[in-house]
Amino acid sequence: MTDRTAALVRMLERRPDDTRLRFGLALEYLNSDRLEEGVEQLRAYLAATDDEGNAWGRLGDALFRMGRDDEAREAFERGIEAAEAHGHPTMAEDFRDTLRDRS
Repeated sequence: MTDRTAALVRMLERRPDDTRLRFGLALEYLNSDRLEEGVEQLRAYLAATDDEGNAWGRLGDALFRMGRDDEAREAFERGIEAAEAHGHPTMAEDFRDTLRDRS
């Protein structure tokens, strides 16, 4: 575990409802190829906040990397909905492109 990951874990233990910390920890896990842990943290983050699409895309990417294609497609679909709802049409189109490329 990197120093940054360990620090985020400690901070999250003290402030378990801090979604920014949870998202940061998820990214650290994903960047370290600890995909299962990253997916777990992203799911917890998404359950606790109204994401604008970014986390859904990261979740979808991780799930594709893990070979969990059906779950990945579902995450990208949710990301498209979130991106459109929050006024991010370019992000929504990028997610559509990803889904088309993976078909």
